[in-house]
Amino acid sequence: MSEKLNVSLIQANLEWENTDANLQMFSAKIEEIKGETDLVILPEMFTTGFSMNAESLAEGTEGKTLEWMKKKAKEGNFAITGSVIIKESGNFYNRLIFVFPDGNYHTYDKRHTFTLAKEDKIYTAGTERLIVDYKGWKICPLVCYDLRFPVWARNTVDYDLLIYVANWPEKRIAAWDALLKARAIENMSYCIGLNRTGKDGNDHNYNGHSAVYDMLGNALSHPEKSEVFVSTFSLYKTELKDVRNKFKFLQDRDDFSLN
Repeated sequence: MSEKLNVSLIQANLEWENTDANLQMFSAKIEEIKGETDLVILPEMFTTGFSMNAESLAEGTEGKTLEWMKKKAKEGNFAITGSVIIKESGNFYNRLIFVFPDGNYHTYDKRHTFTLAKEDKIYTAGTERLIVDYKGWKICPLVCYDLRFPVWARNTVDYDLLIYVANWPEKRIAAWDALLKARAIENMSYCIGLNRTGKDGNDHNYNGHSAVYDMLGNALSHPEKSEVFVSTFSLYKTELKDVRNKFKFLQDRDDFSLN
């Protein structure tokens, strides 16, 4: 078990529907990470932007992006995560992939497809939440619109870190800021939101605001708006345990199950 987890955020402008350009860009940004890291977080649909053009852009379950993620994880001896457009058994998924340094991986299909953009008409919603066990840390990775639905994130399993990867537009960034902090507080968990920047092919603007919160909702980062932001934050298991043992708020949580 690792007492400290170093997590690196890469907030960047995405080339619209250009997988090769985005993989090349993120390869360069990974090289900018200073010091050792345990986990690298990339945005939602980090190879394409938030596109509904799934028929043209989808990769298979063992596509080039997964191979790239495995390669980077092995080279850097870190885990890496972000979401990608995947086609499987005739269906399209906005699929988060969590790759371990040894090349093994877990997947999570976005549960709440964004109806405002008609994502629900193109992509099949996931049905199961993922809890990753990595270096003794229990991690719950979710995707963008999932942030608006606290029941899906409810910490019924004592996870340590909640992650959201996103393409969250600037015009609704106040909700992003507020909800990330709320998810940290109500779940007594570290909470990280990783958003993109720039403008996509639908003329939606993104201004980042990637953030890291501790289990009491204290910001460990400043809302970063720059086009490219690469930074590493250290999370501490003892601090998390001490706060939970002191306040014991999770012991008073409502008893229910996620169906």
